[in-house]
Amino acid sequence: MKQYFNTAKRSTILVLLFISNYVLAQPKTEEAKMNAFVNNLMSKMTLDEKIGQLNLVTMGRAITGSVVNNGVEARIKKGEIGGVFGVYGADDVSKIQELAVKDSRLHIPLIFGLDVIHGHRTIFPIPLGMSASWDMGLIGASARIAATEATAEGLNWVFSPMVDIARDPRWGRISEGSGEDPWYGSQVAKAMVRGYQGSSMRDGDAVMACVKHFALYGGAEAGREYNTVDMSLNRMYQDYLPPYKAAVDAGAGSFMSSFNTINGVPATANQWLLTDLLRKQWGFKGFVVSDYTSLNEVTNHGLGDLQTVSALALKAGLDMDMVGEGFLTTLKKSLKEGKVTQQAIDQACRRILEAKYKLGLFDNPFKSIDPKREKTDEFTDAHRAFARKMAEHSFVLLKNKGETLPLKKSGTIALVGPLAANHSEMLGTWVIAGDPNKSVSPMEGIKNIAGDNVKVLYAKGSNISDDSLLSARAFPFGQVEQKDKRSPQEMIDEAVETAKKADVVVAVVGESANMSGESSSRSDISIPECQRDLLKALAATGKPLVIVLFNGRPLTLPWEDKHANAILDVWAPGTEAGNAVADVLFGNYNPSGKLTATFPRSVGQIPIYYAHKNTGRPFDGKGPAKFKSDYLDISNDPLYPFGYGLSYTTFSYGAVKLDNTNLKGNETLKATVTVSNTGKYTGEEVVQLYISDPVASISRAVEELKNFEKIELKPGESKEVTFDVTTADLKFYNEHLLYDWEPGEFVIKIGPNSASTQSASVQWVK
Repeated sequence: MKQYFNTAKRSTILVLLFISNYVLAQPKTEEAKMNAFVNNLMSKMTLDEKIGQLNLVTMGRAITGSVVNNGVEARIKKGEIGGVFGVYGADDVSKIQELAVKDSRLHIPLIFGLDVIHGHRTIFPIPLGMSASWDMGLIGASARIAATEATAEGLNWVFSPMVDIARDPRWGRISEGSGEDPWYGSQVAKAMVRGYQGSSMRDGDAVMACVKHFALYGGAEAGREYNTVDMSLNRMYQDYLPPYKAAVDAGAGSFMSSFNTINGVPATANQWLLTDLLRKQWGFKGFVVSDYTSLNEVTNHGLGDLQTVSALALKAGLDMDMVGEGFLTTLKKSLKEGKVTQQAIDQACRRILEAKYKLGLFDNPFKSIDPKREKTDEFTDAHRAFARKMAEHSFVLLKNKGETLPLKKSGTIALVGPLAANHSEMLGTWVIAGDPNKSVSPMEGIKNIAGDNVKVLYAKGSNISDDSLLSARAFPFGQVEQKDKRSPQEMIDEAVETAKKADVVVAVVGESANMSGESSSRSDISIPECQRDLLKALAATGKPLVIVLFNGRPLTLPWEDKHANAILDVWAPGTEAGNAVADVLFGNYNPSGKLTATFPRSVGQIPIYYAHKNTGRPFDGKGPAKFKSDYLDISNDPLYPFGYGLSYTTFSYGAVKLDNTNLKGNETLKATVTVSNTGKYTGEEVVQLYISDPVASISRAVEELKNFEKIELKPGESKEVTFDVTTADLKFYNEHLLYDWEPGEFVIKIGPNSASTQSASVQWVK
């Protein structure tokens, strides 16, 4: 027996040795290979070279501040720069990359970034518009095309997606995100990250996503850019943080810190945010870059001079300094004085080098740069066709009285408005490389689509704005709106005479591209006054009035809603703007977009969003209003609620049917509704599922979006739509920030928007 055990023991040892030798003989995992490579490289680097990797500079293009970097080429050769942004084009990028890989001591490649927000050369609708499509396939494909075009010009890093939740439309950057809902915003965040990064960031057509702005930037007080953010931890976790977490889970390679404070500490130097939450709680493995000089601006927040705040930011978990050169000029001194550690510098440097490794830049610093690709992979017919489709799906039909739309392909149309024959405003905000001269204006699109039986009469009618202060602030870099030299009344008179000759008036009005986006907050979010005067004069003619609305945010439109026959919100549609607008106006495509941000009746209602909490004295619209939570002079309700959008056809919803009304534990509930097309056109409908939790340990939102399905129905066709509801859909953050669900009653709501749903109740116990 003893001999048997000895034999068995020897056999076990031999097996273990075989397994060990087999494992050692296998190729190293990608992570192990990366670690070995980076360790070897860092062992050769000087302190100056390590700090240099933390330095991101611009060479004067695509700037969003007053600071630019000087002496860039010399610093690249010295190894004092880790990345460059604002440079694109195969020739320019190649020349700069050559300086790094041929003339620097260790030949470390640069990373090249750019604000590729809604397309690179081919421009898609602004992100808020794309989100209105409720189509993750299209949204992800837009990022994939953008990555293909960007890499053709040597870019490998994009400052997108912006996933900030925004519930204040005064904030200009609401245009750059996906609206007000954290669950929906999370779906968009995942689609965009995966679209940019593809199946592998080493691929020649993949870029590294940079998720911004971390964190809570959309909660700026008064909707004013760069302003303070102050909110409870519960609101952070429940309403504002989920899209960032979703981006981490999708594998985002980098994050960008925000300008605002969080719990009184600027995000760029906030250790709780950048280390405790992002890295320790969420497991993020990439690197964090500051926003444009946001590191330097920590000084303005009152935390100390540049050396002090640079040390604070490094220790907090910031890895790369955009433009400000705080790391470059102070970290060496801070190390000598014991204010930072070598370990902290090494950790930041390692994260930058790891990103370059994951992008495959050490294998081939010029991996995607090919002048031929600039001709074959950019602004192609296929990309333009996709841009047209994306735009069509983003449009939201806000009103259509008496089936004014679609227009007939006969008769006379008066095409009026400062944006009707415009090219420069089609692309919208945050466009760096797009060419407005290649965009299609609404006039061109209508002429392309309408056919020979339609006569189009044109009158500009007004300027975009006659407010000199607004114009000066909206166009800070010298570009100015080409204002008509005629008086406002002369322009209106011409438009009215034109309208009298037509069967229908199409007024193309709204915001210019520079009225939304960064540093474009507005206290008055109505259509500019000169355009409103034009609309009033057109309405007075008695002709059917169709408003085609360009906007980068929800606007206050009570007058327009009352007096126009139809309103089609087209946001800023991008390169194929005019063709897409015409396709929808004439019914070649039936609009299916739904709002992802609430439209207020008045700026006084802001912030306004569907997932609000009840007060102790809620106003239900019944009985006396005094001593209830309401306004004396206006309804609590928005003009257009979250999820709202009309179609040229009509849909009806049956009762919500549940397969079980008493569930336990991890059982799955099936909620079904029958949707029918009761109109004359084939159309798409976004069927939305919301859940209410009437009794909980804390006050909950009146309802929360948890799922949706976009379906297409022919006239007279019906379809059953079934949603699976699990306990994951019931979870929330309680007062202790524990993410869990509580047993009790839940109300399942299904409908076309957040304000119009059918419902059924279920009891769910643990």
